[in-house]
Amino acid sequence: MTPATFGLLGCGVLLNAAAQLLLKAGVRPLGGIGLQASSVASGVAQALVQPAVAAGLACYVVSVVLWIVALSRVEVSVAYPMLSLGYVVNALAAWWLFGESLDAQKVVGIGLILVGVALVARSGAAPT
Repeated sequence: MTPATFGLLGCGVLLNAAAQLLLKAGVRPLGGIGLQASSVASGVAQALVQPAVAAGLACYVVSVVLWIVALSRVEVSVAYPMLSLGYVVNALAAWWLFGESLDAQKVVGIGLILVGVALVARSGAAPT
């Protein structure tokens, strides 16, 4: 995998992770959205006017564009597992930004993800 392709994948993953964090930041002030149809509709309507939610959606759009370019350069069987790096980024960022727990079990899981991604990345990502 070339450095440019790895950069595209990395930027796509980081933008996807940023989107999740922005969506969470945008809905935090709203509290839990009820599961009844009317509650979901009003909760989503309230969420969509939150600047952080709009920014999160914009991050998703850009990440999809980058992902399409990356997929044109690398096998999907190599690219797709890279998305799991988003779990690592989000777990660490949620701990730092939102005070979410980061216990030993999560840390071990993060370590396993990193090992798995490293193995997949080294598997010979020849361009297709």
